Amino acid sequence: MNRAYPAVVKSVFVALLAVASCANAAEDKKPAVKADPAKGEALFNTGDASRNITACIACHGAAGNSTIAQNPKLAGQIGPYIHKQLEDFKGAARNNPVMTPIAKALNEQDVQNLIAYLAKQKPAPGAAKNKDTVELGKKIYRGGIAEKNVPACAACHSADGHGIPSQFPRLAGQHQDYTAAQLTAFRAGTRKNGDQMIKIASRMSDQEIQAVADYVAGLK
Repeated sequence: MNRAYPAVVKSVFVALLAVASCANAAEDKKPAVKADPAKGEALFNTGDASRNITACIACHGAAGNSTIAQNPKLAGQIGPYIHKQLEDFKGAARNNPVMTPIAKALNEQDVQNLIAYLAKQKPAPGAAKNKDTVELGKKIYRGGIAEKNVPACAACHSADGHGIPSQFPRLAGQHQDYTAAQLTAFRAGTRKNGDQMIKIASRMSDQEIQAVADYVAGLK
């Protein structure tokens, strides 16, 4: 009887491993969330009062093209970037009195639907406004600031400002005020969800930040 005991234990252990393996396989085969841009459009335009989700259009404009300089344009923005920001709004990395409660109310299906809708929207063009600093902004965006160890913005956000999918966001046409505010927040450490950007912004002056923000607004 004693001799058989280890064999029984081993058999049970193997069986449990098999069950766990099957469970993991089943988990892996679960279908991913299927995005529905039509539902994303409805949520963007009307929100969901039953879940205290405010309509995105109120701050981010029709089709994601904000007309409020302090609020970002979202049309054509890279999906994984939007996803990460909404997740970060739920925590301390981007705590915001407006966005934090909205982000917490959104489920994964909502987020994917919104991303699918915004990806189909055409970004409205912006324009550089300050001719006195646009050349400085262009120089920094394309070549960085070597003496301050500031890399070229184009290295991550691409030469045309369209970003690199799943890694870095689109900047082209973004409001100057919004871009400058985010760079300033990174520099001050009040926006904490980008270690690389915190280091870069910490080496930039107000004039350099404003120049870059103005330049990217004019990218198409």
